Parts: sequence; structure tokens; C-alpha cells
Amino acid sequence: MRADRTTFHDSVLAVLVAAVSVVLFLGRDGGRLEPPGLFAGRAPDAVGVTLVLLMCVPVAVRRRWPLAGLCASLVSATLLSALGYGVGLAGVAVVVLLYAVASYRGLAAALGGLLLSLVVYGVGAAAGPLTTTRWSDHVAVLVVLVAVWGGGRSLRLRRAYLEELRDRAARLERARAADTRAARAEERTRIARELHDVVAHHVSVMTVQAAAARKVLATDPESASEALSAIESTGRTAMAEMRDIVGVLRADARAELTPQPGLRDLPALVEQMREAGLSTTLSVEGAARRVPAGVDLAAYRLVQEGLTNSLRHAGAGARSEVTVRHGRDELEVRVEDDGLGAAASPRRPGHGLVGIRERVALYGGILTIGPKAGGGFKVRARFPLKDGQ
Repeated sequence: MRADRTTFHDSVLAVLVAAVSVVLFLGRDGGRLEPPGLFAGRAPDAVGVTLVLLMCVPVAVRRRWPLAGLCASLVSATLLSALGYGVGLAGVAVVVLLYAVASYRGLAAALGGLLLSLVVYGVGAAAGPLTTTRWSDHVAVLVVLVAVWGGGRSLRLRRAYLEELRDRAARLERARAADTRAARAEERTRIARELHDVVAHHVSVMTVQAAAARKVLATDPESASEALSAIESTGRTAMAEMRDIVGVLRADARAELTPQPGLRDLPALVEQMREAGLSTTLSVEGAARRVPAGVDLAAYRLVQEGLTNSLRHAGAGARSEVTVRHGRDELEVRVEDDGLGAAASPRRPGHGLVGIRERVALYGGILTIGPKAGGGFKVRARFPLKDGQ
């Protein structure tokens, strides 16, 4: 559609240039319609009109074949000069085509078109009726040709610059879209890990407590009531954490965003596991110091997943021990139990341990998961800490 419009516009321009050139060519009388001595020649006739038309017609294809059109127009101009007619206003066609060559073709073609125009004009000026023209007129024509060529080159360079800007903007937009997709995928993975950690831990605790309440419901209603209260409290905690996560996912500014859990919350987590029936102890070695927020959360989730794993698989009467050791350049976290072990109760790594592995790897840590030599199961992670952390 755009090509059709440009062809139509060029055709209209060619018709206008040809009509004005023919009218002035037919209406001149001994050169009185032209500057003294400039392009004046023999009286107009059919041959002269035909050459003027052939000189102007290539303007219609100035964008599609500018160099070929310029050559064709220069041939007609040469014949007009050689036969003594004079070029007259039809020379505008040469100017238009030279501008088109400079603005729509490469530097080599543009220089070739300029050189060809100057040579043809020089030959015509030396051999034709232009010998009577003043030198100032020749200089003015040469200046016009060079200025028109320079204007065409400037337009081409500006067009190339704008095209480069558009390409760069498109590349930046594609890169931004790719970064956005990667960030969304990473955020979805992070939220999936958070939801799994919250749901798996609290649901496991609630399941164990519900089973204990069912067993003692008839014989010890007071203990069953305490277990049901613990289930209610655990459920409320799970709902609060899930509400916070979903609130972030929905970008709800009204959501109550509590701080992410960390090592400071381990005593409460251990107490919760005791209430669920898993004998758990917590040991902290070394001088506690502030660790990065991401490592803090990863360590807490590792302990949470390890204790949940022990609660589900270690068996009745098992004991679990959580150890946090603050080293000079690393943080070590261990969760060990003396339960049934991998032989009696196979523990297939689920999404929780996979998520823990991703968390530890994200911060350059080393994770060890597997059965203990003397029975039981262990989860151990070492997080490197930089100086000043």
C-alpha cells in the first residue's frame, strides 16, 4: 500500500514537471523566456518536445530505479543540447533524479550519479550552445547540483540513523520482554517454594495432631482438646502465611506483609514440633551475628523442611536435633533424627527437598541429604558468608 502511494506521488510529480517543461519549451521565442544565452537554441518542434518528455518521464520511477532514471534523463538532456534545442526547465528533472540517487542509494552509486551529471553538463557546456552562457551561470548550476546531492545524502544518513534508533529500541524492547519473562518465571518458582514449604509443614503437623487427637478422643478428652487447639493454632498460622504470600502475588497493597521468617523464629518452630509429638532440641554454636536476609530465610526453610520430614517419616518416639553453627566465614545448619532410617522408611526427595536444594545453591551453599551411619536421617547445609556479613 505504501509503495502504491509513493509510485502515485512520483507519477504526479513527473506529470507536473513534464507539463511545465513542455509549455515553457513550446512558448519560448528566441530565448526571451530564458536568461540571456542560457539554454537558448533552435525553434521547438516535435523532436524537441519528445526529448523533453523523455527527459521528464524517469521522475516517475525516481525511488524504484533512481540511477537508471538519471542515466535516461541525462541521455535526453545530452541530445537536446547536441541538437541545439537547449535543456530549459526540463533540467529540473535531472536535479530531482540526482537527489533521489543520493537519498535512496549507497555512497558509490550516489557519487557515480553526481560525477555522471557533472560530466554530462561539462560536455554539453563545452560542445553545445551553452558556450555562450556566462561562467557565473555555469558555476551556479554546478553549485546547485552539488547542493542537491549533499541534501540527498544528508536525508539518507538521517533516515539510516532513525532506522538504527528504531532497531535499537526494538532490541531493547525484546531484551526487556525476555528479562520480564525470566523474572516472572523466577518469581513463580520462588512463590511455589514458599507455598510448598508453608503448606507441607503445617499440614503435616496438623495431620499428626489430628491422628493423636483421634486416638485419645474417647479415653483422654482433655488431651484431645489440647491437640485440637494446636490444630486450630497451626491452621491459623498457615492461613496467615499463605495470605501474605498470595497478597504479594496479587500485588495487593492492603495485604498485611509480615517479615519473612528466619533463624530468630527457630525456637517457636521447635516448640511447635514438640507440640506435634516430635521430641526436638535446638543448639546454637558460636556467636550469633546478622546474616543476609536470603540466607536467613533459606536456613529457616531448611530446618522447617527437615523437621517436617522427620515428623512424617522418623516414626513414633524419634528424636530430632537442630544445630546452628555460626562460623567466621560460614553458617552451618543441621537437622538430624534417630528415627527408622532410609531402609525401613524410604524417603524419596519431594518438592520440598528439591526446593531446599535450589535455595542453598542460590546462595553458593553446599547441601547434604541422606541417612546417617548409625541410623536416622540428616539434612546439612553450609552457607558461605562474605566478610562484613
